[in-house]
Amino acid sequence: MSLPKAFQDWFATQGWEPHPHQLALLGAQGDSLLIAPTGGGKTLAGFLPSLVDLARGDRPKGLHTLYVSPLKALTADIARNLALPVAELGLDIRIEDRTGDTKGSQRARQKVDPPDILLTTPESLALMLSYEQAPAIFGGVRRVVLDELHALAENKRGDQLMLGLSRLRALSPDLSAIGLSATVEDPQALADFMGGATIINADPGPDPDIAMLPTARPAPWAGGNGHYAVPEVLDQIRQANTTIVFINTRAQAELYFQQLWAANEENLPIGLHHGSLSREARQRVEAAMAAGELRAVVATGSLDLGIDWGAVDLVIQVGAPKNVKRLVQRIGRANHRYNAPSRARIVPANRFEVIECVAALEAVAERDLDGDPRGPGPLDVLCQHILLTACAGPFSADALYAEVTAVGPYRSLSRAAFDDCLEFAATGGYALRAYDRWQRLMERDRLWFLRDPRAARLIRMNIGTIIDPETLKVRFKGRGGPLLGEVEEGFAATLVPGDTFLIGGQTVRYEGLRELTLEVVPNPHKEPRIATFNGLKLATSTQLSQRVQALIGDPSEWDVLPPDSRDWLALQAEQSALPVPGTLLSESFRYDGRWHFALYGFAGRNALQTLGLLLTRTMEVAGLGPLGFLATDYALLIWSVDPVEDPAPLLDRASLREGLGDWLQGNAVMKRSFRNVAIIAGLIQRNMPGSRSTGKQATFSSDILYDTLRKYDPDHLLLRITADEAQRGLVDFGRIDEMLDRSPRLQHVMLDRVSPLAAPLMLEMGRVRIDGQGRMRLAEEEAAAMMAEAGIDLGAEPAEVARLAGIGDGVNRPATGLRDRKRDRPARSGDVPPRRAPRPATVPRSR
Repeated sequence: MSLPKAFQDWFATQGWEPHPHQLALLGAQGDSLLIAPTGGGKTLAGFLPSLVDLARGDRPKGLHTLYVSPLKALTADIARNLALPVAELGLDIRIEDRTGDTKGSQRARQKVDPPDILLTTPESLALMLSYEQAPAIFGGVRRVVLDELHALAENKRGDQLMLGLSRLRALSPDLSAIGLSATVEDPQALADFMGGATIINADPGPDPDIAMLPTARPAPWAGGNGHYAVPEVLDQIRQANTTIVFINTRAQAELYFQQLWAANEENLPIGLHHGSLSREARQRVEAAMAAGELRAVVATGSLDLGIDWGAVDLVIQVGAPKNVKRLVQRIGRANHRYNAPSRARIVPANRFEVIECVAALEAVAERDLDGDPRGPGPLDVLCQHILLTACAGPFSADALYAEVTAVGPYRSLSRAAFDDCLEFAATGGYALRAYDRWQRLMERDRLWFLRDPRAARLIRMNIGTIIDPETLKVRFKGRGGPLLGEVEEGFAATLVPGDTFLIGGQTVRYEGLRELTLEVVPNPHKEPRIATFNGLKLATSTQLSQRVQALIGDPSEWDVLPPDSRDWLALQAEQSALPVPGTLLSESFRYDGRWHFALYGFAGRNALQTLGLLLTRTMEVAGLGPLGFLATDYALLIWSVDPVEDPAPLLDRASLREGLGDWLQGNAVMKRSFRNVAIIAGLIQRNMPGSRSTGKQATFSSDILYDTLRKYDPDHLLLRITADEAQRGLVDFGRIDEMLDRSPRLQHVMLDRVSPLAAPLMLEMGRVRIDGQGRMRLAEEEAAAMMAEAGIDLGAEPAEVARLAGIGDGVNRPATGLRDRKRDRPARSGDVPPRRAPRPATVPRSR
């Protein structure tokens, strides 16, 4: 396919020339994966073959091209940007979107009169494919454009999308798929994810202008919000046209927005954007950005992906990026033009993050992206797909198995595993087949179909793979009060009338709950609590963690670090040892009457949190009296009554794995994993006609089912899925294995003081208390000392003394004394929000 003259003329009027990768995609046969830098015109490249087809009149009746993106906001942005060339070329093309925000009347019309180009998300595509009208809607589709494919491939939404693609190919066998991505660490793996695609690489463009932001104050020793750098960040905003300030979590974004407003004496228009805000609030910010009305927006991952705001000329990342690929993606939001270097500055939140940021900058300069290999397609997503396929009409098991195994994630799926999923979808499995509610499919004449067609509505209402904590809406008090956003149900349960919290950049006071909605009033003069927004719980990638360890362990490379960081590491080398690659360094020292054990694993917070639980269990058995632990991305700190003198027995791999199995069986982690799996697979419905289950109701139901299946059907499909996902996801045991593999040598140092590397750990928040024999021993010692000081000899054993003194129960549940509680209380970082409130609008009005 060549570029028609009308299109050549249009490019010329824009002052452009078609890029080689755009022309290459125009002439490609079959499926393609285009990897092009942000601003390289990859979205236009993806649509160009469709626009040329439609301009030539080569169109079916109905839908020609389907565009799928991870974000609803991105579909709106694409619609706006695509409308310009379509109008200027005079093309008779109808472009519409189909997301959760689309009006019901438009969704109904699209079933019978689809547009030429439809823009949607994986969830909405799955819903449309479940309609009886799916063959009519999608039967003539020629092309599917999959935008930001790398972001989808990292989670179950990508697996859901690939299953949708397999269904589309069954309905329209001649369609071709185009994957678009800017940041890909393994292009061939992503092409295989699509089921096999030809890779087209664009010129990567110039290196970005990226550096650490110099600040008058050094980063604090602990904390995670970067407030010390607000003056310098605000100065950067003044100098730029438009800036995006990326923050890693939603709660931190609220705090940082407040801090910027407190220092914003010039009343620069600054907005706030994250996923917990109301749709109207997000859309106001997006519209203001598109119109050039904002000088900056504080955002989370909600703006990571491809929205094209050409006026953005600076990106500031506050907090360590945790992932090189994510950093590159965010950098690309600045100077969204081909062959124009993106400009970005990084603000580490604490001293350890300074090292991580330097390591990330080196990785960006070397174009070394990180990423973990994908596992096989998850079976809970396949179970959902089978149910949705049945909603559209009868299907053949043989044909559906052939469809599913044609896409990358499920290429290695065995027929036995597929049949297990089909059996679950049909009956709920052995232990549940006697219950009518899970009898959903039946077979007749070698075709499977819904036992009760009315069940289709309930199945469709529970589509999706995103399992967020249950949330409650927040509105200003009064009927019809404006919606501010949402907070998690767990946070809402802690509120009493009069409590204040921060949402949408303003402090509000909780008044009461009405119809599952939190009613609030403005209260700008009181320091708020912070809503526990879910957001992204970012973990440092394995590759970046290893870079950090290599940098710390090689003094010849320290010249890239600030002087205070070099001095800190030099002191560590002098007083203890450096955590060099290949060696697992640990330390024991006594502080404040407790022994502390620090292990520098560089394995990520989830893995080290799991390791902390396993090691403290082993220490309890060994009689070392563990009292608590704390995990960061790089280190684990355990405090105890007695010292760890030899960590080798604690780190025995077989013992750790056995301990993990024992711990998981009765632990809430497994029940939480089971709940998520059961929801995706369709065993538990969150949404019912006319109502929605609360988080507590869903958890109660899943806990009963989990206990029932463990007792009566321990080999149930969902239990097998749960065990696999718990180890890979929530507890991340694979990273513990990887840590032991890459650090086969153990080095343990006994110290007489806190080491320089361990000192910041003592200031971190997030400590986990261990209630065991260690606390009992402390209670006994405290009781005995108290009695002796009073000159009383009760002639009893220490445990009995403790019981009589009311400090412990004398058996196994110590009631810790005041001094003990004070010692174990997490220290404050000193980096606290100011009392001054921000302006009360998400897009602030002038003062």
